[in-house]
Amino acid sequence: MSLNYGVLKGRPIAVKFAAGANDHYQIRIVDDTTDYRIAINVKSSEIPPDVLYFVDENFTYPTLNQLEQLPLGFKPLPERKPGGLSLDYIRGNLFDRTKMVPLAGSIPGPENDLNEKINRYVQRALSDETALIYAFGARWGPEEQKKDKYFGFLPGNGIHDIHMNQGNNARYVDDDGVWQDGAMLIHFPAESRWIAVFLKFQSQTWHTDDRTGHAIPTNEPGKPPVVNEEPTPETPIPDEPQGIVRIIAALVNSTGPAPEQETVTLLNTSPDAIDLTDWAIADRLKNKHKLTGAIAPGATVLIALPPTVQLGNKGGLITLLNQEGLKVDGVAYTAQQSKLEGWTVVF
Repeated sequence: MSLNYGVLKGRPIAVKFAAGANDHYQIRIVDDTTDYRIAINVKSSEIPPDVLYFVDENFTYPTLNQLEQLPLGFKPLPERKPGGLSLDYIRGNLFDRTKMVPLAGSIPGPENDLNEKINRYVQRALSDETALIYAFGARWGPEEQKKDKYFGFLPGNGIHDIHMNQGNNARYVDDDGVWQDGAMLIHFPAESRWIAVFLKFQSQTWHTDDRTGHAIPTNEPGKPPVVNEEPTPETPIPDEPQGIVRIIAALVNSTGPAPEQETVTLLNTSPDAIDLTDWAIADRLKNKHKLTGAIAPGATVLIALPPTVQLGNKGGLITLLNQEGLKVDGVAYTAQQSKLEGWTVVF
């Protein structure tokens, strides 16, 4: 089942905390003519808590300038592919996934409450008349004869699934899809600052099919994938390639006449030599350059890209895939980072 996916842009005017049977932090936002509600998962019925989150207080991304140009209100994003405004936690290189953490525990308190964590940023937006919220997720409504159950406006109208929407377990597998992940961004123009809130469930896997968004097993054949363990940068879990080799730099705006020679620098973080044969570097549009050779423990290697893989000078994505096509690392860079000709961008 395909989500009615898109991005809602508006001014926040009220909030309600998750409480009791309500597992969502609710935000009322408005455009020039319409009220909406954003429903954000902040609680979990699972013990230990199932919700993972990461808040980036200085978020940068190539498409932020395009978001600023959108009119207020809901914009459908029907194209499930790279190159647009849609989000994908895996393919979009939005953030370092090892920074996602679970709630601290089931004991009530500010450190264990996503209500409090998210509310801190939303309250700042409520007090700043220029601040805007961008919520990515699935639209519901308008419900012409039904008032909103939390804020009472008519018609009921809003957006939910403000979290990763792929790699689900069997219960929610029908919601799987690529380039349809949810998130909340808050823009403070006076500070030139974007704050991004990313949410995921531990039951969702990090490796998914490029067409369906369904989970890809990464363990022994015939066994379900490991989905309830979160790797750290220091200790990737078995069969988990994330972060073993990292993209640490790239020359995306080279000097000299065309064709320009763009490069990517890789670092082997492991204590073992790694054979890069049949690995690949992919650009924003998934054009790939196959790699050869090996990289020694703790060593770096400079990869020269062919003209068929273009990083671009207006912001882009770089992804490293292993021989099985699984993502090992990924980065994003902005037009601001790449504006100086001949300079290498460091990640």
